Amino acid sequence: MGKIKNIHLIVGARPNFMKMAPLYKELSLYEDKYAPLLIHTGQHYDEKMSQLFFNDLAMPKPSAYLNVGSGTQGKQTARIIERYEDLILTGDKPDLVIVAGDVNSTIACALVAKKLQIPVAHLEAGLRSYDEQMPEEINRVLTDRISDILLTPSLDANENLIKEGINPEKIHFVGNIMIDSLIRHQKKAELSDIFDKLTMSQDESYALVTLHRPSNVDECDGLKMLLTSLIEIGKHIKIIFPMHPRTKKNIQNFGLSNYVNSSKNIIFTEPLGYFDFLKLEMNAKLILTDSGGVQEESTYFRVPCLTLRENTERPITISEGTNQLVDLNVTSIVNKSLEITEGKVKQGKIPKHWDGKTAERVVMVLDKWFEERDKATDSTESTEKL
Repeated sequence: MGKIKNIHLIVGARPNFMKMAPLYKELSLYEDKYAPLLIHTGQHYDEKMSQLFFNDLAMPKPSAYLNVGSGTQGKQTARIIERYEDLILTGDKPDLVIVAGDVNSTIACALVAKKLQIPVAHLEAGLRSYDEQMPEEINRVLTDRISDILLTPSLDANENLIKEGINPEKIHFVGNIMIDSLIRHQKKAELSDIFDKLTMSQDESYALVTLHRPSNVDECDGLKMLLTSLIEIGKHIKIIFPMHPRTKKNIQNFGLSNYVNSSKNIIFTEPLGYFDFLKLEMNAKLILTDSGGVQEESTYFRVPCLTLRENTERPITISEGTNQLVDLNVTSIVNKSLEITEGKVKQGKIPKHWDGKTAERVVMVLDKWFEERDKATDSTESTEKL
């Protein structure tokens, strides 16, 4: 393969950490071929949440921290572009930039790399909700369009890319890399003492809740509707609700703090570490979420999941897994939840290549891609000499 390839792995928000950790570890096994460098944009501006996951996943200190912080979509994306471009222009140019998922760091760093003639690989390519009101959908589509290597988590993602006219030779079905992290750390998660911290028994039935999407938490009426649903569900089953900083801030800003505190059966917690959260997921009676990653993790654990969104970019969690979309009104959310608590549970299976070996398959793809690219470069240079 020639010289050692410097590869930038971009992380910025919680889901990126679980996707890049196994890939970093796998690339690091091949010191004669690859030099992976973690670049943290700082998009996940809650230091506690960021550090918790870095510690649990045993990730090394990032090679660079861009410290972009919070802001509007435009301002945050612009800061990432500016600072990542400065990093590349003032340092060593990487041979490849790998971005993951659909956050602002994903599209921003992909744009910088592409304009500087650096190849881009998109991990978790091809997912589609077909809802362009979601900022994440725009990030996904644009990143896929400019990427040189498209690493998909499911076969429906391959189909989406081909329908959009992407060259099939760029598309590689490698599986779900978040499941690599889950499998690697499941035994450690089982040893978590989170139930002791919450002063409850592991055998106790509970629903686990996560909410963070702007469409759910940035408007008072919508957020109040979801909180009302949880209060009603909480009359029948205990609820554990790790509070995302965005959600917590908006509950306070909208004057809903007293409202949510009126329920004695909802346990609100600070952001949890990876092991603690996995332990809660695998033992939950029911999960209610608007998170893409949680939809996938619940399918792997075969825990019933209700997705509090009008659509999902992860339809395989519905067609094969334990996930269901639910209409966004109090009656539907409460009724669906109570059906599950009363035993009407959707059965699911684990999708193909959700087996803990995705990082291995990614490295195999990169090996072949660099080999072909180096041959093409050598051939061009030989022709020019003639």
